[in-house]
Formats: sequence, C-alpha cells, structure tokens
Amino acid sequence: MSTNNNWWKGAVLYEIYPRSFKDNNGDGTGDLKGIIEKLEYVAALGVDGIWITPFFKSPMKDGGYDVASYRDVDPIFGDMDDFVALRTRAHELGLKVMIDLVLCHTSNEHIWFKESRQNKTNQKHDWYYWADAKEDGTPPNNWLAYFGGSAWHWDTRRQQYYLASFSKEQPSLNLWNREVKDAILDTAKFWIDLKVDGFRLDAVQQILPDIQLRDNPVRESHHPTDLDIDISNPFAKQWREYSQTQKKEVLEFIREFRNMADTHGDIALLAEAGGDNSLEDTIFYAQGKDRFHLSYCYGFTYMDITKENVERTIEKFESRMGDSWMCWAMGSHDAPRIVSRFPQQDPATQKDRACLGIALALSLRGSYCMYQGEELGLEQANVAYEDMQDIFGLMFYPEFKGRDGCRTPIPWERDAHNAGFSAEGKPWLPVYEPHHKWAVDAQEEDPTSVLHFARAFLACRKNTPALKFGDIGILETPDNIIAFTRSDATTTLLCVFNAGDAEVKWGIPGSFQPLDTVPRNNCAIKDNGVILAPYGFCILKLVK
Repeated sequence: MSTNNNWWKGAVLYEIYPRSFKDNNGDGTGDLKGIIEKLEYVAALGVDGIWITPFFKSPMKDGGYDVASYRDVDPIFGDMDDFVALRTRAHELGLKVMIDLVLCHTSNEHIWFKESRQNKTNQKHDWYYWADAKEDGTPPNNWLAYFGGSAWHWDTRRQQYYLASFSKEQPSLNLWNREVKDAILDTAKFWIDLKVDGFRLDAVQQILPDIQLRDNPVRESHHPTDLDIDISNPFAKQWREYSQTQKKEVLEFIREFRNMADTHGDIALLAEAGGDNSLEDTIFYAQGKDRFHLSYCYGFTYMDITKENVERTIEKFESRMGDSWMCWAMGSHDAPRIVSRFPQQDPATQKDRACLGIALALSLRGSYCMYQGEELGLEQANVAYEDMQDIFGLMFYPEFKGRDGCRTPIPWERDAHNAGFSAEGKPWLPVYEPHHKWAVDAQEEDPTSVLHFARAFLACRKNTPALKFGDIGILETPDNIIAFTRSDATTTLLCVFNAGDAEVKWGIPGSFQPLDTVPRNNCAIKDNGVILAPYGFCILKLVK
C-alpha cells in the first residue's frame, strides 16, 4: 500500500554533476566526499532535495551515463560507504536524495553486454538489440544515433550489429525481454533499500524501440525540427517513429515501475523524455496516477529567453498538461547556461539576467530542477578544443561545441587555486577564469549577489503556496513584458518580467501591491502601473 505524500510536487531539486561540484581528495575530479563537504551550502539555499547525476562504475565515455555496474560507485567518486554517508547527511539536513537510473542502455563494459556478445545462445544473448546485416552488409535499418552516424555497430564476435542510440559504447538494453525488465526493477529496489528518495529516469523515450526494427520515415524539409540541440546532425532528418519508445507497449512497464515505487513509500519517479514532439512526450510519461510521478521538461533548456519563446512554451504545456506534473529546468548538465541564452549579452547585466531567470523559473507552475551554479549566475564557459571531454561535442566540433561549457567546475573561492574546486590536481575540465569573480565566497560577502537573491526567492516560493501549486494564466502584454497570474483559493499573484534590455512600463490590470517577501524587484509601482528596469521583475498580490 502506498504511503507516498507527494513530496516531489512543487519541490525544487538541486542538480549536482559530481565531477564538477567539489574535489575532496585533490585528484582534479569532484567526488562524493566533496558533495558531503558542501551539503550544508546546498541545504542553506532552501531547496527540497538533490539530484545526483550518475556516480556508478563507468569508463566515462559519456559522463557516467555509460554505466558499467549499476550497484557500484566508480572509484573516481569514492565508494558505497561514501554514498551512504552522503545520503545520511542529506537526510539529516532535510534534503531528499534522487539519483539517476539509466534505463535504456549500459556501457559496453557492463558484464551483461560482455556476456551477450559472446555468442547467439548464451543466457543473455537477447538482453540487447542484435540484428543480422542486410545482404549487402549494411545495418538492418536506417536508424541514426544522437551522437552522429548509424545507431548500429558491427560486432565481430557475434557477426551481428548491435543497437546503440547514443554512442557506440552505449549498447541499448532490450526491455522487451522480461528478464531485463526484472533486472532494472531489482536495481531500483537495491537503491531504494539504501534509502534513496527517488530516481531521475534517463532518456525514457529510448527504452522500448520497435521490436520489428522498421525504418524511420523521412522528415520533410518543411517540417521544423524538434531536435533538442541546434547542430548539423543528420539525426534530425528522420521522424523517430520507430527508433524511439513505442508508447502503447511501454505503458505496462511504466505502470509496473510506478506500482513498485508506490509500494515502497515516498519514492518519486522523474522521467526525462524528449523526441520529435517533446511536448507530447513529456506529458505522456506523467499523465495519470499510474505513470511516472512527473516529467523533466526541456521546454526552456535550449531556447533563447525571449517574451515570445517563454509565453509560447508556457501556453503549449498548460493547454495539454491535464493532471500531469512538470519539473521545469532552465539549465542542466546538457544545456547552455541560462544567462548566456538572452539575446543581449552585456556583461553589465549578467547579475540581473541571472536573477530574472531564477525568479521566472521559480514562479512557474510545477516542480523545478536548479542546476549547480545557476544560483551563482554563472555564464556558459568557453572550453578550448584540446580541453574538451564531451563525446558529443568532439563529434560535431566546431559547429557544435558540446556540453563541456556548462560542466566546468564550480568556483568556491575567488582567490584560491582552481577557485577552491580542487586543492592540488589539474581539474578534469579547466576552471573558467571569468567564473572566479562569481565564486561562492565572493557572493557571500555581497548582500546584493545572485546567491543571496536565490536563497531569498527560494524562501519566498516555499512560503507562498500559490507560487508552488496555484493555477497559471498568461496575460497579454506589450514590448518585452511577460506577465502571468498564479492563484489558489486564497491568493492571486501577478508575476511580471521584463525580458529585454530596455526599461518598459505597463498599466496593472486590477489592484495589486508588491509581495513583501520578494527580495528584489528592479521595479517601481507608479500610477497604477509598473516601471521595469532592464531584466527587472515584480511579484504582486491582488488586493481584494
């Protein structure tokens, strides 16, 4: 019987990318002890929990998302005792702990794949997608990989192709196989027994592709692509009708996973979904009481922050969401940092852009994932080609520079070696020099800093039910003004944002007064209207 109290609904999760968060042992790579060292800092932000990206044993071809063992901590991060200590300390501080579970593939170094590739008759021969070549030796169909090229790779031992939808080092698990489903569910139970509070389920759009291996249809050139990242990737020339999850068939597995989670108590399932129509995919996986609890929404993570884009994204999701629940994000370990996605990039406005992004994100209806460094206002780093690590970026450089620019180490101390991230070793990615001035210790000393603002706005959200759970309604506005209401049974709020680099004025519809718990406005109330400075905003409360 379920005892879930829906802790995830309206929650703010802080995403930690371990390699770049804090290096405790001086080897240049962030680790679990480094996270423990800074957990009080995270808790002091006022977030509800942490989401830790993969720290499992891995050859690190794709930042740990190529898992070689689901039940072992990779030595670069520590060991299982370190994880237990981390989880214990987080719970002591009132933080929930969510970890990544990669459902759709493993590393090619995983023992399951090593056994599967031995021959066509071993016990795990069909734990992955294997297929014969066509008569001419080419792959069995036309499916393409996210990271470029064919999604099929020849294995000389089995004399067959195997499917890998991302990189060749990430063979796709065959979840049509009951034994594979059970193995994944048993893995989840293993971590539930270690008292995690939930899972962020990676790339669920890839967990159950077409068993018949039918060709994807061509995407006509006049159809706009919904590819998450704007790169010259032939992947975008197909409708991923068959290479991605078959939705009708996947429902049984989703319901089984949800039932398992609910019977174990307060376990939250956060689905990462993307596809040809990310709107429909995101909603599908979290719609109803028998699917995943909420979906991780890419609506804002790649787009420029403009009035048109923001309004269109909110309206699209709100018109279709029904009883599903979104978990918004403005940035992540995969996406360019938010302050670098405004059309105007005047360095003098970086603090204001950062604060606007935080205020906008935390005013939306849904839960939220705050990516590490977002609370500092960090911009996207420039990483030289010789320092790049990202397999995706290396494939498409220089037109696409990959994801390393949002993964550089967190600056903890402005004047310290490696900005306090690593005391001795050369960091696995360079600390971005312009980030030093945004270091935590420098912002602690400045009461007007982005960090202080983030803490204050998180407190405001936590203590304002209408911001966490209320309905939302977009208002018509001129210029670069974004305005919407958030309302519940007792309170109506008016949230107004200037997404441009020039001052704007707007007459307020109705009688409102400033919400006194909002820490920063860059806004004046005059003659029943608002005057918003560049990237200014205000949160107002209806006077009844």
